Amino acid sequence: MDKIIIFDTTLRDGEQAPGASMGIKEKLEVARALAKLNVDVMEAGFPIASKGDFEAVNAIAKNIKGVTICALARALKKDIDAAYKAIKPAKSKRIHIFLATSKIHMKYKLKKVEHEILKQAVEAVKYAKKFVDDIEFSPEDASRTERGFLRQVVEAVIDAGATVVNIPDTVGYAIPEEYGDLIKYLKENVRNIDKAIISVHCHDDLGLSVSNSLAAIKNGARQVECTVNGVGERAGNASLEEIVMGISTRKDFFDCYTDIKKEMIHNTSRLVSTLTGFVVPPNKAIVGANAFRHESGIHQHGVIQKRLTYEIMKPEEVGFRGTQLVLGKHSGRHAIAERLKALGFKLREKDMARVFEEFKKLADKKKEIFDDDLAAIVEGEVVMIPEMYKLEYFHISSGTDVAPLAVLKIRSKGKSIKTQAFGDGPVDACYKAINKIIKRKPALQDYTINSVTKGREALGEVRVRLKFEGDIYFGRGASTDIIEASIKAYLNGLNRILQRRR
Repeated sequence: MDKIIIFDTTLRDGEQAPGASMGIKEKLEVARALAKLNVDVMEAGFPIASKGDFEAVNAIAKNIKGVTICALARALKKDIDAAYKAIKPAKSKRIHIFLATSKIHMKYKLKKVEHEILKQAVEAVKYAKKFVDDIEFSPEDASRTERGFLRQVVEAVIDAGATVVNIPDTVGYAIPEEYGDLIKYLKENVRNIDKAIISVHCHDDLGLSVSNSLAAIKNGARQVECTVNGVGERAGNASLEEIVMGISTRKDFFDCYTDIKKEMIHNTSRLVSTLTGFVVPPNKAIVGANAFRHESGIHQHGVIQKRLTYEIMKPEEVGFRGTQLVLGKHSGRHAIAERLKALGFKLREKDMARVFEEFKKLADKKKEIFDDDLAAIVEGEVVMIPEMYKLEYFHISSGTDVAPLAVLKIRSKGKSIKTQAFGDGPVDACYKAINKIIKRKPALQDYTINSVTKGREALGEVRVRLKFEGDIYFGRGASTDIIEASIKAYLNGLNRILQRRR
């Protein structure tokens, strides 16, 4: 199989995304992460652009080992001089020269004609060749350049000494079939193409950057230019993680490989997201939070039985901890049982039925059920203290100038008993109402509230400590409603008292 060279441009094109600018310290941190990821070429920046950019590229060239450090330059001597000075400390270095070749760019941006562009491109490559052996040339907007002229430019720059010719889809205009055919055309019609590597650099304006890059690989490109998380100008660049995992997962189709350490992908993605401030969407392929999460009951059952039913990659392969069965209202009994088993609970069928029923009730109240939620349900429904008293209904009336009133309906010995009481607060009113039914008055020694889970819909847990006839009893209750959790905790403590007395 052929190797695909991964040319990462997160620090250059990725940083050009509006709002993504990084300082030298942040760039060095990303550069170290990219080196650990084992990218082949790292485009560290555009040295002529600013003093800060020059210093960042220079710092990377001095500190990062084992990677080819590349600097971008226009086809101008002053740009090439700055690029070389910046990357000079690097052991392996490359200068990347670009010059637009499409009619629209030549006419409106450069105000030059074809023979002028051809001459400038050749002169720039020959000049850069005096400094480094590894020269990459990009005919900017290649996908909208006339094929005949593009062929002439590519042949000329290879003759001048270019070792890599990049065919950029600068504005994301190309369609995969068309772009793949362009690479095939160059492969078959450029007489000296065997003396250079064909590279591709695709943008995502139509959402096709990864598809175009993979189509190019299929047709002979052997270097792909990409960024972590797909950051970059406008809609961004081809995503490194999607390119790498596309090649890896479908090596049967592409018949090639990369040297990327895939297990570092997730951590690198998080670092770039943190330092650029660009949040990775949950549904982002490969690195999104939901990439390996399953909520649908059908999907969860399939994954439990055989991972390959709904996962074409192992989450651990890209640095995730593993498959996550997200427990929500769409989850089925199989997923709940599997999660409970992982948490150490072994339930009988009838207990499982009760837990599943309570799970569904809670899932209607909050979007996601966490392990602690599930444990709380089990402890309340199965790790059973016989429920001599069980809450059926409660209603609270309370306000700034109103004495709190609690109206409760408690089930005991097969009967529903309604009771009510005023109190100093809603919880106190509930406890006084319960005491009327049980005809006992345990002393409430401690009352604590904790958030079991995160978010606005968090499950609240209440723990109480009751003293009755010299003994201490604990009670625990959980609910998204803290008053309900308080009632359940008190009743749980009372039921423990009754069980002990029996």
